[in-house]
Amino acid sequence: MTQPTSPYAAALGARRTQLAPALQRYFDTVPAGHVGRGEGVFHVVGTPRRWLWPLLRPLERSGVVPAGWWRDVPFTVVNRTIGDRGIGVRTFHLPTGDFTTTDIVARSGSGTADAIGLPTRVAARFDLDVVDGMLTITSRRIGLRIGRLRLGTPPWLRARICIVEYPEGDTQGMSFTLDLPLVGRVYEYRGSFHWYRIEEEA
Repeated sequence: MTQPTSPYAAALGARRTQLAPALQRYFDTVPAGHVGRGEGVFHVVGTPRRWLWPLLRPLERSGVVPAGWWRDVPFTVVNRTIGDRGIGVRTFHLPTGDFTTTDIVARSGSGTADAIGLPTRVAARFDLDVVDGMLTITSRRIGLRIGRLRLGTPPWLRARICIVEYPEGDTQGMSFTLDLPLVGRVYEYRGSFHWYRIEEEA
């Protein structure tokens, strides 16, 4: 049987050892028959710009991001490595009810290619970098999938996603930001884990 391989570990190569220990554990391969399971709190989720909420509703319905603005949102995450792909399922425990998003990650050279939503609605390629034990994940290209159509954006309207995963005590903190030219910050979530561990899948 082929052993699973984390796309992050494969893309980072020797740089993986520069990550803080908590981040090495989070981005390493999850062994077959196991899951990586964690809990924490996002201090903010969404955007305070109410005029954006209706525009985000289609992405919400596709399981990409919830549309709204909240503070102190508990979350859970379940990670698996299947073959050479990482599959992350994050659940935001919002006051309005649970919202779940699925992220399927593959290696793409020295970076990653992500498919977000079920079915996939957002596809993106990311560059990875390790700085002071932190992992920065920066978008190189982002596109939307509508049926069989794949829609990119012109350079002047190119969105930029930046994800930073950093050590915080024995676990980790993270931030996700989405910015548009001329508009600025249009979406974010950031917070920290209470705990994260690898355990056998029931």
